[in-house]
Amino acid sequence: MRVFAIADPHLSSQNPKPMDVFGPGWEGHPEAFFEGWRRVVGPDDLVVVAGDISWAMRLDEALPDLQAIAELPGEKVLIRGNHDYWWPSISRLRAALPAGMHAIQNDSVVIEGVAVAGTRGWLVPGSPEFTEADEKIYKREVERLRLSLESLKDKDYDRLVVALHFPPTGPDGSPTGFTELIERYEPDAVVYGHLHGAENTWLLTNWKGIPLHLVAADYLRFKPKLILET
Repeated sequence: MRVFAIADPHLSSQNPKPMDVFGPGWEGHPEAFFEGWRRVVGPDDLVVVAGDISWAMRLDEALPDLQAIAELPGEKVLIRGNHDYWWPSISRLRAALPAGMHAIQNDSVVIEGVAVAGTRGWLVPGSPEFTEADEKIYKREVERLRLSLESLKDKDYDRLVVALHFPPTGPDGSPTGFTELIERYEPDAVVYGHLHGAENTWLLTNWKGIPLHLVAADYLRFKPKLILET
C-alpha cells in the first residue's frame, strides 16, 4: 500500500467560493484537485487529507464535498482544519461519512499496518500574531495530539504518520509541544498544510531526522504527495 497526503482542498460545491482570488497558484481549482488525485492515487492506496476540506458552515452543506472526495480512488483519513467550521461532534461526523472515509479526533486509525494520528494544531508560541487567546487553543491542541498518539498504545501497526493542519513550529523553527510529541513517538512521517503562497517560504522538511511534509494543495499543484510505501 502507498500512503499519500494532501491538505487544503477548500471545496465549496454548495456555496461556491472561487480560490483563484488567493493567487495564481489556485488557477484551475477545484477541477485540478480532482484531476491531480486521480493521476497518482490507486484504489489500494491510503490518502491523508490534512484539513481545510470544505468552506461549508454546516455538515449538510459539506456532505457533497465529502462525497466527491469519497468517490476518488483510495481509502481516506481526515483531520480538521481551521476553516472546517462544518465539522460537528466526531460521533455525528462518523455516522455521516461515506464508506472508505475515516475522521480522527483525539484518537487514531490503523489501516493495513499504517497508523494515522493527528490533530488540527494551531499557532504556536513565537509566531508574530500569537496572543493570550491562542495560548489556550495551542495547549488544547497539544493535548489532543497527545491523546491521539496515546490511543495507539494497544494497537498493532508497523508505520506511523502524524497529521497536522498547522505546521508543528512557527517561522523561527523553535521547539513546541507538538515537536516534543513528534520526538517522543518518532513517526515515519509528519504531514501538515495551512501555508500558502509566500507563507510556505519557511517550510520545514525534517525535525531531528523525522521527515516533515508540507502538503497544502496549491503547494503540491494539486497532486497528492507520496510519503510512504509499505
